Amino acid sequence: MKKIREKVYNFKTKNKEGFVQSEIDTLLKDYPNINIDKFNSALRGITCMMINDEIVIYHCDIDKALCCGIENRNLSSWEWD
Repeated sequence: MKKIREKVYNFKTKNKEGFVQSEIDTLLKDYPNINIDKFNSALRGITCMMINDEIVIYHCDIDKALCCGIENRNLSSWEWD
């Protein structure tokens, strides 16, 4: 999963804090077989922020959600931050 982490943290986002939805959609195109339900489930209850009326999701949360979706699993309790 190191490659995923590198991809997420090196992805060009318009906000240094994290991803807006259009950037998430672009990133997900690289993972056509992802379990989107597991990806979305991993993002439930996260902390996010608003910048210029857009929700921004932190890199670490996208990293974890991608891992869950690719591995077809739920977020483990130790992965909660």
